Amino acid sequence: MLAALLKQNPRFCAGMTSPVGGLVSNMISQFSAGSEFSNVVTATQKQNLLHGVFSSYYADRPDKEVIFDTNRAWAGRMPLVLDLFPDAKIIACVRNVAWIMDSIERLFRNNPYENTRLFGNNMQRSTVYSRLEGLAQHDQMVGFAWSALREAFYGEQAKSLLVLDYDLLTQSPEKVMPLIYRFIDEPLFTHDFENVEYDAPEFDQQLGTPGLHYVRPKVAPSSRRSLLPPDLFEKFSKMTFWTDPSGSAANVVAPKMNVTEI
Repeated sequence: MLAALLKQNPRFCAGMTSPVGGLVSNMISQFSAGSEFSNVVTATQKQNLLHGVFSSYYADRPDKEVIFDTNRAWAGRMPLVLDLFPDAKIIACVRNVAWIMDSIERLFRNNPYENTRLFGNNMQRSTVYSRLEGLAQHDQMVGFAWSALREAFYGEQAKSLLVLDYDLLTQSPEKVMPLIYRFIDEPLFTHDFENVEYDAPEFDQQLGTPGLHYVRPKVAPSSRRSLLPPDLFEKFSKMTFWTDPSGSAANVVAPKMNVTEI
């Protein structure tokens, strides 16, 4: 949803997850210790090669002055990102993890004839307990993103991180968007919160999760009853570490918090 809003600004390039993060990881593997090329690629060449991945991927967007590259891995690679781009900022959109799990479970139940690729095997996708426990593992969709963000939140580059609460954005987009612009040090732009456009049906279909990236036209809060068993909902609700900013230099935009760092 945030990417859908940001892309309304003609100076901005934003969207769903790009392949840049994967390309960077694969290249690092090729010239790291254990690779036959590890002793022939210098540190400067490594930096140039990785910088070139970003430049090449976005070369066909010369009219875009600000690039938002989406990937859950960037929070776990902040030293690399800030070495390549010292002025870079990372925006991490967060939500109560129980409601994230609820949304994924709802997608799964809406497609009972599809073995979504979010789960590795039939045993993992067999019950709501195995599905959500699987997603919460540190190498899976939700668990990996949560672990990477927690690393960034308490890391030495945390001042370059903005943690943005989804519910607050849906409730007061006209108040939250100016905070984002202040964080990235860009002039304000008037966004249309009544006509937001984003969807990726082909991508979602090949994952077996139709509607995963669909964004409703109007930015507004919505309420519903959770599909999750109470014990699971309570368990995942306790994972919102960003509501306690002590020990972190990160910027946080969330309900009932004093946003003073931005």
